[in-house]
Amino acid sequence: MLSHVVAAVLGTVIVVGTTISVLRNLVVPRRLRSRLRLLVARVSTAPYRFLADRSSDYVRRDRVMAWAAPTALLALLVTWLLLYLVGYGLLVYSIGDLTLPVAIREAGSSLFTLGFASTDRGQLTAVDFAAALTGPVVIGLQIGYLPALYASYNRREAEVTLLDSRAGEPNWGPEILARHASIASVENLRDLYSGWERWAADVSESHSNYPVLIYLRSQEPTRNWLVGLLAVMDSAALHLALNPSTAGGEPRLAVRMGFVCVRELAATLGLPFDPDPHSDDPIRLTYAEYLDGIDRLVRAGYPMERTPQEAWPHFHGWRVNYEATTYEIARIIDAVPAPWSGPRRGVEAAVAPRTPANRLPGGGIAPN
Repeated sequence: MLSHVVAAVLGTVIVVGTTISVLRNLVVPRRLRSRLRLLVARVSTAPYRFLADRSSDYVRRDRVMAWAAPTALLALLVTWLLLYLVGYGLLVYSIGDLTLPVAIREAGSSLFTLGFASTDRGQLTAVDFAAALTGPVVIGLQIGYLPALYASYNRREAEVTLLDSRAGEPNWGPEILARHASIASVENLRDLYSGWERWAADVSESHSNYPVLIYLRSQEPTRNWLVGLLAVMDSAALHLALNPSTAGGEPRLAVRMGFVCVRELAATLGLPFDPDPHSDDPIRLTYAEYLDGIDRLVRAGYPMERTPQEAWPHFHGWRVNYEATTYEIARIIDAVPAPWSGPRRGVEAAVAPRTPANRLPGGGIAPN
């Protein structure tokens, strides 16, 4: 019958396509984009994004969006199992004399290893065995995937948490230099940049392989991994621009690995970017905002070889490599709107770095 032939072809396509999606997301260790994962993530996170966009209070938005990435993980597993159910149901229907509802019921019995529906016909038994193998394997792969996922998350968050004492929260590049200058430890910046060079390499690898990590949020609403990376890159670029003879090679390597990281993640998300921007290309950070950062350095006693006017073209030349890409990813993941981190949907003003001097009763944050 024609209906059986169509069911066989469609069932095979669904089973094979779903298996490829599982392999792309859970097994193959390289950046492979999955249209199914992107579709499921977009649909499953849409309600959270809708609710978050109804509020201009960032803390409330963050509280809502914290559930989006875990929901997307669960929704992807459910989608795979449903697709296998339909695919195997069509295969059972195509090779037997069962009606389609009964065929799907038998496929579900095998897929979820329930055993309440089975036949003793050879062809159907073979499909039942395949379905019975598929269900536990897919669930087992997903369960095994979670420890690796959260190990990468914990490594990422440990360094971001340590940045609080160096850069405030939310993190800001000039604040890193100012705090080191205020305690006469500018020379320790080299260790910071070496550590963040390795951190950026780790994030580039893990977040490209497991894109859901890009959306997993930190414990605190004012803490974000991408804002932390941006702050470190900005501080390194400022350090190089203001003190070229004493900065050393570590900040240069940190900036380089940092913008390689954000470009890898942009490619994972399917975002366009210029792989070789010119140093004179425009940036969105204004000169007035730059001078605000310089003023913070002056008040902290940060030493400068160059004047702010002399250093601006050099800082501009570094920032053009990562600004646009970082801003776009920050907008997509709804990162905390820190200074120098670009605009967000529905949020008007940046959140100032929190310090003991500007902490308000009840946990609020006062502007600097």
